[in-house]
Amino acid sequence: MKIKIVLLVFFLSCSQFSLFAQKSILSTSSGEIVFFSKAPLEDIEAKNNRVISMLNISNREIVVRVPIRQFQFRNKLMQQHFNENYMESEKFPYATFKGLINELIDFQKPGTYDVSASGILNIHGVSRKRTLNGKLTILENSTQLTTTFNVLLTDHKIKVPKLVFNKIAETIAVSTSFSYSPYEK
Repeated sequence: MKIKIVLLVFFLSCSQFSLFAQKSILSTSSGEIVFFSKAPLEDIEAKNNRVISMLNISNREIVVRVPIRQFQFRNKLMQQHFNENYMESEKFPYATFKGLINELIDFQKPGTYDVSASGILNIHGVSRKRTLNGKLTILENSTQLTTTFNVLLTDHKIKVPKLVFNKIAETIAVSTSFSYSPYEK
């Protein structure tokens, strides 16, 4: 009888912890990233709305995973060149960011906050320490995060052939938008 009570208390406490853990983790599987390259001969823009991100509000950890092949271009030939020649998406299928939000935010208090996250940005198999700035908006039923930052192609060993060098900027402008909700298994 005592063993049954101990097991019952153990399972109840585990389920309580699991419930707390689920409430402290926010996620999205439809985050959006847009990048823009302004070059003398041609502007290039692509959008990806299949970005996965998780935000642990108890310890401020954030993780973002970007499937490279999901970037959509106006021009299918550009998309093919992007995946095959520049990003080598067969070899490097994902870009990631793993970091920590630097500010102490009360996630129970609705509002818009300027935030920064420091961590590791991995693109094209090359990891770089970065601090990204953004806006965190806490609403009653969701949490939103937006950022804008630049990526220097040489920082991630993304090579541009000299033939098309005037068509692609050396620095790419990146914008992100995530709408988080409580994580559900």
